Amino acid sequence: MAWAVISAASFALVVRLGTRLRGRGQVARALTLTLKFADGSSWEKTRRLAAPSAHEDDLRQLAYQLMDAAGLQRGRLTGLVLKGEDLVDADQAAWQLSSMTPAKPASPPKPPSTASATSSARRSSAPPSSAAPHNPHPDPLPLEVDPCCSTRQDRAAHPRRCRTGPT
Repeated sequence: MAWAVISAASFALVVRLGTRLRGRGQVARALTLTLKFADGSSWEKTRRLAAPSAHEDDLRQLAYQLMDAAGLQRGRLTGLVLKGEDLVDADQAAWQLSSMTPAKPASPPKPPSTASATSSARRSSAPPSSAAPHNPHPDPLPLEVDPCCSTRQDRAAHPRRCRTGPT
C-alpha cells in the first residue's frame, strides 16, 4: 500500500477520533495504533500525548509519529486501527488560556465590502442549527475508530473478523 494512501487513511481516522472525542466532551491522554498485515501478524504501539487533547493537530502529529515508529517498508497492510486511550472529561484537563506575552493592540476593523457584507447578512439571518448537519444516529460509545468492530466482544461476534476497508 502506498504511503499516501496510508497517510490519508490515518488522517481520516484522526478526524473521526477527534470528532468523537469532542462530541463526548472527552480528551485522550494517549493514542494506540494497531497495524494488521496480510500474513496475519500485527503491530501495536501506544504513546502518550504531551497534554490531554481532542484537537486533530495534536492527534495527527502523534499518529504520524506512531506510523514512523512502525517503520513500514514492504509489508502488506490490511488493517489500521487508531484508539484514544486514558480518556478523561474535557473539563478535567488543564488548558492554556493565554500566553504569557501581552497581546498586541487590535487594529481598527475595516469596513466590509458589499459581497462580504451580503454573505455576512445571509449567515446572520440563518438559524444557528442550520450550520451543522442533523445527525439522528450519534456515534456509538466505544472510541476505537475501526469501521468494522470496536471491542473484543464485537470482534468475536463479527463475521468478517476485524479489518478496515471494503469487504
